[in-house]
Amino acid sequence: MPHENAGPTTKADCLNRLYTALCEDERRCGYRFRSVVLHDSEDMVHPAELAVIDAGLGNADFVQLPVRPEPQPGSPWIAGHYSDEFTESHAKALVVRDALGAAIPAAGVACGFSRDIMDGIARRRQLEGSPGPFAAECLTEDYELGVLVWRAGGTSRFLRVRDAEGELVATRAYFPARLDDAVRQKARWVQGIAFQGWDRLGWSKGLADLWMALRDRRGPLATLVLACGYVLVVLEGVLGSAWLLGAQPQLALSPLLRVMLLACLIGLVWRLAARFAFTAHEYGLGEGLLAVVRIPVANFIAILAGRKAFAAYLRTLRGGAMTWDKTEHAAHPAMAASGGMPSR
Repeated sequence: MPHENAGPTTKADCLNRLYTALCEDERRCGYRFRSVVLHDSEDMVHPAELAVIDAGLGNADFVQLPVRPEPQPGSPWIAGHYSDEFTESHAKALVVRDALGAAIPAAGVACGFSRDIMDGIARRRQLEGSPGPFAAECLTEDYELGVLVWRAGGTSRFLRVRDAEGELVATRAYFPARLDDAVRQKARWVQGIAFQGWDRLGWSKGLADLWMALRDRRGPLATLVLACGYVLVVLEGVLGSAWLLGAQPQLALSPLLRVMLLACLIGLVWRLAARFAFTAHEYGLGEGLLAVVRIPVANFIAILAGRKAFAAYLRTLRGGAMTWDKTEHAAHPAMAASGGMPSR
């Protein structure tokens, strides 16, 4: 099935071509599919997934299942931090969004859409000149599609269920294991969700969805805060060394500052406990402990990705073209670590 665009293309371009082919098959064969399910070719799909999605679409227009990054012994720090972040997000944040009835962003994998909602979004896109329901000019077309379901009046569900053996019905995948790949992937997410999302989707009037949109788009601000925080840590280390060498501290801590420092410490302990608990519950005690010490690694990647995303967004404001910075995906941990095909 050739693409009429010789390239360069985006993921959304290719998805729209597949959607056009799906519609052509329906017209030619005289039947209509019940749903559209999105997956990447390297995903490891749970045997019960299609049944869960199909059942969920009985009373919803969009269903998202959890995504479970697989641990990679060759990359416990870079690849491992995806396990921590996805586990906490898909065991807490999306569960809360589902309970509040807020928009649920699509992950691009392990998600299903009813044909009616896809047709409705495709018609909306046609008014904008798009050949299908996916926005070719958007770096996070899957995220935007999930939000548009809610804005079109559709119902969305995040389903976190377990099979008869107690295993989580989730899609397993190997995420980038190298620093540059992780930074490029996350920079695309930040640019698409935070910057393009603000420009393209605006802000919701619903209180719950407005709060969730603020959380989704906090990436650039979090980058700035994290960078400043680590600079302060270095400065405190320098001042602490001077104090150990005999220098007298010149700043007295006021009662208010003491309360603020205590509040920050309590918040830090709470975050560490939450990160440990969610990762340990899914991957075991060892990974839970690693999740705590991986937090600086995740923060460092977030800082680099935020900087890269901001620079790319500024280029588009100056008239530069939006480019799709593709991330190589792997179906095997050896591929994830090397960036190529595994040796045989």
